[in-house]
Amino acid sequence: MTIGRVTKSTGSSYLLLLPDHRTVSAKLKGKIRTFGLRTTNPIAVGDRVQVECDVMGEWLITDIEERENYIIRRSVNLSKEAHIIAANLDRAFLICTLHKPRTSTGFINRFLATAEAYHIPVVLVFNKTDLYTREDLAYAEHLAAVYGEMDYPCMFVSAATGAGCDALYALMGEGVSLLSGHSGVGKSTLINRINPGLDLRTGAVSDAHNKGKHTTTFAEMFALDNGGFIIDTPGIKGFGLVDMPREELRLYFRDMFALQGDCRFNGCLHINEPGCAVIGAVQEGRMADFRYDDYRSMLEDNDSGPYRAGGR
Repeated sequence: MTIGRVTKSTGSSYLLLLPDHRTVSAKLKGKIRTFGLRTTNPIAVGDRVQVECDVMGEWLITDIEERENYIIRRSVNLSKEAHIIAANLDRAFLICTLHKPRTSTGFINRFLATAEAYHIPVVLVFNKTDLYTREDLAYAEHLAAVYGEMDYPCMFVSAATGAGCDALYALMGEGVSLLSGHSGVGKSTLINRINPGLDLRTGAVSDAHNKGKHTTTFAEMFALDNGGFIIDTPGIKGFGLVDMPREELRLYFRDMFALQGDCRFNGCLHINEPGCAVIGAVQEGRMADFRYDDYRSMLEDNDSGPYRAGGR
């Protein structure tokens, strides 16, 4: 039995990196375990799979190894299915921009809550700093201060000028890193800046809609020159939460988790309970109101309801 690592999935076939560093194309052999998840993609980039080579020389995936973690979001259709963005990650970089396109705090907080639930460290990367006005910089620094207090590292970079990119590249030198964010935030451009040999295709942001154009069609893993691996993903329009019970959401907000021991009631949902330490912290300015507002918005999501774009 050979264990391969999925580096690209097109839906019907998969590229695998084998232990001898060969890259081969493989197809599924029958059904595989889904670990109880209803997903649009049974196998995701980053998965470790069992493979065999048949008498015709074709590689077949026979089973999937249990995942250490994964990033998952609700499917864009109205079904209850989910889509696994990537699996077996050492860290994730969420690329954020203030304009063209705008990354909302709702989107950031949904991503962070999902990553927290699956124990994936996240670094927030504010890109396109060469376009920042003085007001933009002040706002980005405010966000970085809020998230920094919760031990989420924040970086300021410019894929256009290269500012901050060396420090970003250094963080990618070990293990597997995911790059995620909206279309147009500059994921592929950043990768080309820090590792020019990959020469990934990039696209412009639509002036009419202030949104990025999809240039990455499928998630794909690339080997970096510094020894790490990076997973470039298609731009995510929104981030619907999956498989997260309503009463557990508060556990994945680090700022709320730190305060919940001071609430009058165990299991406080921080909505309108008397003696709620979180509500008190928001009222006194000790917790960012946008974090609380986004939490309330996420609580209002219905598990069977439509896909949510992240609001705010």
